[in-house]
Amino acid sequence: MSDIQPAAGPLPADDVIPFRRAVRTWFLISLQTFGGPAGQIAVMQRTLVEEKRWIGQQRFNHALSYCMLLPGPEAQQLAIYVGWLLNGTRGGLAAGILFVLPGMLALLALSAVYILWRDTTVVAALFAGIAPAVLAIVAQAVIRVAKRSLTHPVFIAVAAAAFAALALFGVPFPIVIAVAALIGWTAHRLAPRAFATSTGHGGDGGPAPLIPDDALHHARPSWRSAGKILAVGLAAWWLPVAAVAVLTGTGSVFTTQGLFFSGTALVTFGGAYAVLAFVAQRAVETYAWLTPGEMVRGLALAETTPGPLIMVVQFVAFLGAYRDPGTLTPWAGALLGALLTTWVTFVPCFLFIFLGAPYVERLRHNTAISAALTGITAAVVGVIANLALYFAEHTLFARTSTWAWGPFSVQLPEPGTLSPAALAITVAALLMTFVLKWPMLRILGVCALLGMGTILLP
Repeated sequence: MSDIQPAAGPLPADDVIPFRRAVRTWFLISLQTFGGPAGQIAVMQRTLVEEKRWIGQQRFNHALSYCMLLPGPEAQQLAIYVGWLLNGTRGGLAAGILFVLPGMLALLALSAVYILWRDTTVVAALFAGIAPAVLAIVAQAVIRVAKRSLTHPVFIAVAAAAFAALALFGVPFPIVIAVAALIGWTAHRLAPRAFATSTGHGGDGGPAPLIPDDALHHARPSWRSAGKILAVGLAAWWLPVAAVAVLTGTGSVFTTQGLFFSGTALVTFGGAYAVLAFVAQRAVETYAWLTPGEMVRGLALAETTPGPLIMVVQFVAFLGAYRDPGTLTPWAGALLGALLTTWVTFVPCFLFIFLGAPYVERLRHNTAISAALTGITAAVVGVIANLALYFAEHTLFARTSTWAWGPFSVQLPEPGTLSPAALAITVAALLMTFVLKWPMLRILGVCALLGMGTILLP
């Protein structure tokens, strides 16, 4: 159902839609962002591009391509970018905050439950139903984005090569994105007419989006504006860390966590999985904030909650600060450590978008840069497909093993560990998505109930 009806009265200059309507939509999106970046991008694709018709497909792809170049959770950055397009700075703030708020609150509660009872059976059962629903949503998103983005055989080849590079060869994510950008730029140079980006809104027969593919955002980039954003962003990022260092000491666990997770926020290219091995190694072996088993449980808890998977760092900080609170009580220390870590992890995302988006918008009509971003968009289809494969393996099977032969290295599920319940719920979710075409919230709700029913199974 489209949501492009005009507002009752005139809107503020920065608002494409009424701000309250946007906030309500971002809140509903935030409750559906399970399944890591693949699931989160799928939710926004379906809601903003296909149902609401607030933004065109190419405009959405352009924003996503830029976010893929940045460190940090690309799905949250995409939400900030689209929120900025729809309602200016306050729209970007609302979209970005709401994107992580439900997951942050849920993980705080689950962390406290873990400390008190160490039992997450009900949560695991709930996720056993939600995960298959996310699989169906992601599968639908990959198909739809591929149909609208892979408009030339070269881009189909780029998507396939990106998938193979990540899934079979373990090529670092930044290299995949850089090569895709180079291919897009080269293809445009060799055959500019064949690879020219089209305008319009995707040609799917629906109404035109509120933000057309060929329109420019009104905000003009300037060094003065960039300087203000940089100053405010750096202050918001680092002042809490400095305050904690002054109040608790430079050697406290809080200062250590603030500095460590500020650093990881700058190197998280390619999603959370790319940096979690480094975080786990330092948190377990260097700082002894938690045990290896607890790191695995924290990852499972982060996967059960909405929002970016990198939110697992909040669980790591919660346990580390609880066990070494200094002069604070354990619970106060755990809360401070968790909130500070969440702050330094996500504040840089707002800085990157507000600083770069006005310049990226002006590059949309630069044919060479636009062609490079088109190449990245094609690679993103392969990236999402690879994430979907990873998520599917870990949803349907209890264990996977690495198979290597020469330069090839691939994670293969162990057939004997297939979960019949997960498979049955996945089939039901696929039927609800592709045959019955139910709304996403209904699918998630039904699958969650089916997952809870697995508690009754032996």
